[in-house]
Amino acid sequence: MRRIVLDTETTGLDPRQGHRIIELAAIELDNRNITLRRFHRYLNPEREIDAGAVAVHGLTYERLQGEPKFSDVAHGFLEFIGEAELIIHNAPFDMGFLNHELSLLGLPQLTNPVLDTLKMAREMHPGKKNSLDALCGRYEIDNAHRTLHGALLDTELLAEVYLAMTRGQDTFLDEPHFSEAQSASPVMLDSTRPALRVLRANETELAEHAAQLAGINKASKGACLWLKLESAEGVENTI
Repeated sequence: MRRIVLDTETTGLDPRQGHRIIELAAIELDNRNITLRRFHRYLNPEREIDAGAVAVHGLTYERLQGEPKFSDVAHGFLEFIGEAELIIHNAPFDMGFLNHELSLLGLPQLTNPVLDTLKMAREMHPGKKNSLDALCGRYEIDNAHRTLHGALLDTELLAEVYLAMTRGQDTFLDEPHFSEAQSASPVMLDSTRPALRVLRANETELAEHAAQLAGINKASKGACLWLKLESAEGVENTI
């Protein structure tokens, strides 16, 4: 199962007001493992950046003027994400900007399945703060180096948060998660089983077994079920 953790930084809050993406980051999850494959670009928005946005991510228009435009990286980005499920914190915000940028280029909107970790967190932790920083604290993920928002850093943190939030939901068919020792052994995919090895009890063990049942029967005033069953059916001398 291939998934992409994604985040953007923007010039403002609303693409309908002409705001643009200025940083785009995506990292790959493969079977719940964070791979080394990632897509990261700073972008020239061709417009000024709101002061409130600069205070959040620290990126200025002067800093970005030499960077490529979204049109320069769009096809590489689409190729990278493919048809993978997208994992985004507050997905409507990022998806709105991405689809707006694609529409400016005459490209179709994204049809990838999307998992919104903010929505998931609100369902899991109702009434609590569910920002990325709050979730890092809740799941003991080190975010001390996050003094400003940054798309690449935030995707790395979100990937760890997502794995922590969904821990225990793995299935054998969907998301196998083996330790190093387990993965060294082949996984049996058919129903063939080796013959069971039967160990026969010796005379000493049978005597100890009988003595223990007799003690249980005495303590329960003749109510030992196992002794009654053995008396009625006989006992197979196996353990």
